[in-house]
Amino acid sequence: MSPDGDDENDGLSPEKPWRTLGHVSNVRFQPGDRLRLKGGERFRGSVTLDKDEAGSRTKPVVIESYGVGRATIAPRGTSGITVRNTSGVEIRNVSLVGDRKALREGVGISFRNSLGGRRLDHVRITDVEASGFQNGISLGAEKGAVAGFGDVRIANVSVHHNLEGGLVFYGPEFDADRPVYAHAGLRIERVKAYANSGDPENDERNTGSGITLGSVRDAKVMRSVAHDNGARSSAAADEGPEGIWVYDSTQVILENNTAYRNRTGSQVDGGGFGLDNNVSSSVMQYNLAYDNDGPGFLIYSGQATGAHKNNIVRFNMSWDDARKLPEYGGIVAYGSRLKNLDIYHNTVVMRTEGLASVEAAEARPPALRLRDGMRGVRVHNNILATDGGPLIEAQSAYGPSTLKVQGNVYYSKGGWSLGWGSRRFTALDDWRAASRQEMLGDEPTGLSEDPCLPGLTAPTTDGAGAQNLAPHCQGDGPMGLGPQTMGVDVGPVDYFGSRVPEALKAGAAQTRPAD
Repeated sequence: MSPDGDDENDGLSPEKPWRTLGHVSNVRFQPGDRLRLKGGERFRGSVTLDKDEAGSRTKPVVIESYGVGRATIAPRGTSGITVRNTSGVEIRNVSLVGDRKALREGVGISFRNSLGGRRLDHVRITDVEASGFQNGISLGAEKGAVAGFGDVRIANVSVHHNLEGGLVFYGPEFDADRPVYAHAGLRIERVKAYANSGDPENDERNTGSGITLGSVRDAKVMRSVAHDNGARSSAAADEGPEGIWVYDSTQVILENNTAYRNRTGSQVDGGGFGLDNNVSSSVMQYNLAYDNDGPGFLIYSGQATGAHKNNIVRFNMSWDDARKLPEYGGIVAYGSRLKNLDIYHNTVVMRTEGLASVEAAEARPPALRLRDGMRGVRVHNNILATDGGPLIEAQSAYGPSTLKVQGNVYYSKGGWSLGWGSRRFTALDDWRAASRQEMLGDEPTGLSEDPCLPGLTAPTTDGAGAQNLAPHCQGDGPMGLGPQTMGVDVGPVDYFGSRVPEALKAGAAQTRPAD
């Protein structure tokens, strides 16, 4: 297609292109067909592929630019590209820009499955930008369907300045007795989700997240960034936006991602990363969160289904999170019937400087907050550092049979403080004796010493700040427990991708990064 084309042409070559997207709606696409838009040009209108226009894994229907630059699809108050009840579709190297009406009612790229239980395979979205819509890109099972899409690859995508969300997956209501996951086999890489503001007029549900995965199985989000989302979100009853988060899902990995300056327009959420309701067998690892309104890393179960279980949070870094909401912290875990959670080898630094509210400055959010409702939780080999705020705030005085804390490093520049149920402690030894935590048999574990983190005194404003969360000690740095003692598989590498040594240090960094 080209603005210089003619809809009377056959559209089979750059020399005889079509002119308008309106003409495309009269074309029935077959496997192997391509809709090619001239790069650098703007095309008013939208594109829809229906169930009788299926591609295939080997012969997909392709929508792409040709020539120099990206073509732009600019719909009039609707979605840009809609794919309904079909798959075998690849969309690449195009931009989608919504207008004022599309900001309320449209989606940049919308995949919808209402076929019941038949999952549709092979979706590719690469080198795409979507802005000015209700959601930038969304894939969903709807109208009673329990299946969505499989074999999904999304890479090198930018979703920004949308109203409700950047990249969204959703499916049917979760049934813990018979769990069904609409989408399967997702690989999401190098997605930038930013400035998705949230809807100030919607106070019924959360809006303003960067990347949201709901009803997915076997998914991985890698090397993606979510920042400056959620600032205009309104107050839902018990939910708000997050940078990158997961719910009603299983076997999800969030790794090597960054989430920063994510906000909330209410008093809920606004954090970096989250494993929310009904998430199981999932891992958050090698991620960096900083300067978020809410927690850097949230593990939460608000539904007493017993489906939130067997999750791992390891080798992550949280720096100056809970800027607005002191009731959170760097890492926060709680919820109804949440079980079998491992939190280990994370580095958390919480400083009072720069807190976004008087309430936060007075309350001083902790490095780690533990609330009621959990069992089978293990907290091992983390570095928890503050400039005087609490190191841990635990709602109850957990015994080791419910929650086990071992091998962590605790450091505060402005006075050692830890809340354990109704009691407050100012020294590791006192807390250890009273709580029976930080013990391995009859031997004490854990250290109260300086982990040599420049991040406690040298603030940063970008992702390079991870360097400030790596120990810069002259020696080996604080040591932690071995993996056999912890009873966990620590994985092959640390936060910086260095091989994990046999003798483990506390925190996310096992080696000092190159300067």
